[in-house]
Amino acid sequence: MLPVLPQISPKNVMPNPITSFTPNRYVPLLMPNDAIHPQASIIGNVIIGKDVNIAPFASVRGDEGTPIFIGEGSNIQDGVVIHGLKHGRVKQDNQDYSVYVGKDVSLAHQSQVHGPAKIGDNVFVGMQSFVYKSEVGNNVVIEPAAKVIGVKIADNRYVPAGEVIKTQEQADKLPVITKDYINKDMNHEVVEVNKELAYSYPANYYLASWTN
Repeated sequence: MLPVLPQISPKNVMPNPITSFTPNRYVPLLMPNDAIHPQASIIGNVIIGKDVNIAPFASVRGDEGTPIFIGEGSNIQDGVVIHGLKHGRVKQDNQDYSVYVGKDVSLAHQSQVHGPAKIGDNVFVGMQSFVYKSEVGNNVVIEPAAKVIGVKIADNRYVPAGEVIKTQEQADKLPVITKDYINKDMNHEVVEVNKELAYSYPANYYLASWTN
């Protein structure tokens, strides 16, 4: 049983620099249930919902395109990069975002989401995949190493591994997820694992900070 320790402000969560395109300084907004690994980096105008697990070497950088939003129950895995251009926004609930990531989304190892971009709820973004200038609907699976550039993907579709989707015609022809699709339940399993990790990791992170 770990001792109860005060929450220590992590050094890897920091405000953005003031620039001509981001003239205000913002500190990332976190919830108490979030787990941010000491080797992850969260900078600037970033809003993170509860129960989010952010793994080692992830970079969420709200210093150019802002704000960046990550919904509750989502997970940002090892080596993920989230960033946005200073121009270009997506809308969600009448708010403008550079990058919007919905609830219960998995951004798997080394994937990248570059704004302007929007990802709906219950989406799996596979290992080493890339989303840029795109809007991804709900209940979508982007398989590993796929690229999604400049398109809108409807709900309940999947992008096959390694595919490059860069025209709306390609996006409209993506296959629908059915009960026979092998990866239809994968995101649910990944989200549940990472929610438990989010609950379990913080005490260890704080202990490491306290003892160092």
